Amino acid sequence: MTAKTYTPDRIQDDAGYEVSTFALGTGMVMAALVGIWGSACLLNALVSVGPLNVMKGYLTAFVG
Repeated sequence: MTAKTYTPDRIQDDAGYEVSTFALGTGMVMAALVGIWGSACLLNALVSVGPLNVMKGYLTAFVG
């Protein structure tokens, strides 16, 4: 008589892949937050001082 034995399969994850996926996701979320914050600041400047003054400020900063 032969006995059947059961050996569970081991699941191995690649830790480097998991860490890089997490880091990439975190970087994308941070980039999105910075973009949203920058857009909010630009919109605030447009509302506060007007679009012509914002453009004047950009040209003054660029040209000197």
